Amino acid sequence: MSQTLDLFPIGNCAASALIDRAGRYIWACAPRVDGDPFFCALLGGKDPAETDEAQGLWSIEVEGAVTTTQAYLRNTPILRTEIRNAEGAGVEIIDFSPRYRHLGRQYRPLAFVRIVRPIGGTPRIRIRLRPMMNYGERACDTTSGSNHIRYVGKVVTMRLTTDAPVSHIVEERAFRLEDPIGMFLGPDEGMDAEVSTTAARMLRETTDYWRGWVRTLSVPLEWQEAVIRAAITLKLCAYEETGAIVAALTTSLPEHPAAAGAGRNWDYRYCWLRDAYYVVQALNRLGAADMLENYLVYLRNLVDLASRGPMNGADATAGQPDLPGLAHGHPPNGKAGHVQPVYGVGLEPVLTEWIAPHLPGYRGIGPVRVGNQAHEHLQHDVYGQIVLSTVQAFFDDRLLRPANADDFRALEPIGERAFELHDKPDASLWEFRGREAVHTYSSVMCWAACDRLGNAAGKLGLTERADYWNSRAAKVRDTIETRSFNATEGRFAATFEGDGLDASLLQLVDVRFLPADDPRMAATMAAVETGLRRGPYMLRYAVPDDFGLPETAFNFCTFWLIEALHLSGRTDEARQLFEEMLGRRTAAGLLSEDITLDGKELWGNYPQTYSLVGLINCANLLSKSWQSIR
Repeated sequence: MSQTLDLFPIGNCAASALIDRAGRYIWACAPRVDGDPFFCALLGGKDPAETDEAQGLWSIEVEGAVTTTQAYLRNTPILRTEIRNAEGAGVEIIDFSPRYRHLGRQYRPLAFVRIVRPIGGTPRIRIRLRPMMNYGERACDTTSGSNHIRYVGKVVTMRLTTDAPVSHIVEERAFRLEDPIGMFLGPDEGMDAEVSTTAARMLRETTDYWRGWVRTLSVPLEWQEAVIRAAITLKLCAYEETGAIVAALTTSLPEHPAAAGAGRNWDYRYCWLRDAYYVVQALNRLGAADMLENYLVYLRNLVDLASRGPMNGADATAGQPDLPGLAHGHPPNGKAGHVQPVYGVGLEPVLTEWIAPHLPGYRGIGPVRVGNQAHEHLQHDVYGQIVLSTVQAFFDDRLLRPANADDFRALEPIGERAFELHDKPDASLWEFRGREAVHTYSSVMCWAACDRLGNAAGKLGLTERADYWNSRAAKVRDTIETRSFNATEGRFAATFEGDGLDASLLQLVDVRFLPADDPRMAATMAAVETGLRRGPYMLRYAVPDDFGLPETAFNFCTFWLIEALHLSGRTDEARQLFEEMLGRRTAAGLLSEDITLDGKELWGNYPQTYSLVGLINCANLLSKSWQSIR
């Protein structure tokens, strides 16, 4: 049996884990989402079910098990797993990370709770708790007491507190489950309360929190369950302490089944400004202002760092934990206003990429990468995404902290860099590692930075600055329309003075560079669909990159196609394609980054924020109005 990405995320915006279809924790990192995976069986090379020797997991096994069913509790990331044997006896397992208001602040520890209850008789169970350290190098050291087990790792120590017999867990001994048990795996601190009672209270309060948050969302009439699940999962991809939003919860899940040796394995546990922009844009459409506000804190700190230029010898990662893969040092470009495409969740600029030698990879498809070389790239679209993410704060009266003139002045160096770089080569949003060009998408995002700064200045009554930025936006627009438009083909190209295609050209409408009915846009959309569509799915591009030809479709691009089909009047086709994508979700209702061209299997890091953003945006665009039932 091969591993699959049919996994259920749980979390609380500080801790996160992935649970497989057998109810096993197979991925979780500490002390942060980008830290050492103490549950790492996902990258252990084979399905944990294939061997009793599998490491890096937390399983609860029922003797003679024949059926397993799983589902989230409604409108929460709390997972219920039911495992039964042939006689009908079994267990109910409730898995979650606590999150609720406590003592006037949000309680969201690096912790996981499991509540295990017997159902239909008295089952015999075995608990295997096998955390690893240093990216799978060896098992954590352990010590134990009467009601706890300590797992001592290289960076962090976790403590399991439980009312189950500790020796049964230490020895992995099967035992009769006659009464419910509680397990709290969290910080290395004693618990001065009864475990099961505390776990039950945490469950109630965590349930209330998530259902209360979902009630604040403005969801479309159709596909509500899919949109709510996507929104909850996007929130799980936020590291709330700093406001960062990671691209995915995993590293090194390959882009396609033939990736062994090809190197298409990336670490996505960092904050790409592009991905985060799309996340807050999608959640804004649902009215989730909390995510926007928290991300704006992250951006304001980043803009402060960027505007100061060289770090004057200061350690770029001072005060941060000594995480594997997080190098100390300085950003590669010290110029004021320079912004990288990706940062660590604590604003770390240096994410040195290295290979973890002790993990063979998902299905044995290595390498397993830690860090991401993209922090060294020039990707000029990020200037637009910073401004686009921030500009709403100048107009939105709901926000606790609306943007002001000081915020505008802090953004102007970002706009100056956008203007300076709009016609300069970069690695593009697709992060080519071996070549550069002047990419149309990057240039359009530089235009958006200037254009939206003009809007913000107008809102603040800064007439002179509005004129200045509107003039710069007009100059960038003229450059794009002159150099990116291929007159021979009658359409825009992916690069200046080029004739190639990539799916990001479909975004010219979303960013308001062109209206959907502009003949140039219609011709561009037709060319992109002809050149990049493969059945129902879309490629990013159809030419070789640094690692050969792409062999899977990119889910986010398919959602861009769905939007374009609708905006060009082909709504029935768009709805049909949207239903196709909904049918490719995992049992958890989620998507990874890529899909095989036959649609049979998901690949790439998971859950992928890009893909969930596309789902939300298309549902909002295609759904019938609430007025149709009122």
